[in-house]
Amino acid sequence: MLIICLGGSALLGGVYLITYQPIADAQAAKVNQALAGVLPEFDNVPAEEAYQIRVDGRAVTVYPAKIAGVFAGAAVEAVTTKGFGGPITLMVGFKTDGTIYNTAVISHSETPGLGDKMDPRKSDFSLQFKGKNPDTFKLAVTKDGGQVDAITAATISSRAFCDAVNLAYRAFKQAAQKGGDQ
Repeated sequence: MLIICLGGSALLGGVYLITYQPIADAQAAKVNQALAGVLPEFDNVPAEEAYQIRVDGRAVTVYPAKIAGVFAGAAVEAVTTKGFGGPITLMVGFKTDGTIYNTAVISHSETPGLGDKMDPRKSDFSLQFKGKNPDTFKLAVTKDGGQVDAITAATISSRAFCDAVNLAYRAFKQAAQKGGDQ
């Protein structure tokens, strides 16, 4: 029994060592792809200048975008646990004035055919955020008095998306006050 347990543990440890780096590389590629899609023009490497801040007790990652060393906007990776299927991770890009440049879904576990329509490859839901400034555009579903049209039959997922965008915006405002730097 001891030999079987040791052998199984060694095998499991070996598989972990073999798969750890490819999984980490795939996640980094996904983040870099999201950064390229949500940020306005930049000439730095935002992933190398990323830092974490806390907003309402939640940690978010800020990726400052710069042109010739001057703050040009930021992408914020925000996670909400209010999704129907569990946590939702978004990347939200902002221009310097706080206008949403674009959004990208990094990960989610929402119901296929319903809540997964937050992904721009499946519906136009996320497009309604582009070009909106959260100071003047209420980031809540219309059912809750906001200006966001919810995904049909997926109000919880829509609310969660709005929650993550709101969190990202609050983090952006904190970052922008410091010129995008930590």
